[in-house]
Amino acid sequence: MSGFVSNLRSEVLRLQVALYACRERLQAQTDGEALHDLRVCLRRLRSLLKPLKGAAGSDPLQQRAAEIGRLSGPLRDLEVLIDTLRQHGEHVAADRCVAERARGDAMLLASRSLPALFRALDEWPQELARQQASGELDDLHKKVRRYLRKQRARLVEALADAEHDRHRVRLLIKRVRYTTEAYPQLSPLSAAQVRLLKKGQAVLGDWHDHLQWLARAETETDLQVFEQPWRRSMQEAERASEVIQARLLAALE
Repeated sequence: MSGFVSNLRSEVLRLQVALYACRERLQAQTDGEALHDLRVCLRRLRSLLKPLKGAAGSDPLQQRAAEIGRLSGPLRDLEVLIDTLRQHGEHVAADRCVAERARGDAMLLASRSLPALFRALDEWPQELARQQASGELDDLHKKVRRYLRKQRARLVEALADAEHDRHRVRLLIKRVRYTTEAYPQLSPLSAAQVRLLKKGQAVLGDWHDHLQWLARAETETDLQVFEQPWRRSMQEAERASEVIQARLLAALE
């Protein structure tokens, strides 16, 4: 195997082992970071695979990882909300969310999606080796470079739009940042630009959290005490996001 493909295979194998460990930790309820670590591994796996679309047998594995990401996303959102409620002494509301989170964990662990992901991980190296032997992956690194350039251009376009959608900007920032972290040797971005991406993601993540919490407060009476402070915090995050997005646009253009 070429160095690029060999490194790709090694990184996916490392993530596979880490995902097995996260699943066992989540089943045993040994610590509070199992779900977070599971999602970090999924994010890194998807960031490796997404630029390879249509190549290296990546599509089935990417689809399986994306499904677990969708299933686990609301659980991670609950985890963040629980921490916030605890910090404010709202333990009754937090306990209710803990019970909801426990049910969600059980559904995730019992789902067909998790074993399907591990089957796809087991099968992927054989397909990768087959394509490598037939010469189909000789220009794989060029495909990744094109993807990185395309996503950067999409982010710049979104940031330059006066009527930009914060949801879309947030997702594009995450995509550019995580792909850069997955393939730092192929990314044209500087360390300073990556730091700005992280800041933009953090601010927009804060805005997104508050938006979700306010939506829950509309129907969950024990959260309504937070409605006004959450709305103020969300507005502060909106203002901060405008500042960081302007800086990011200037840095990327």
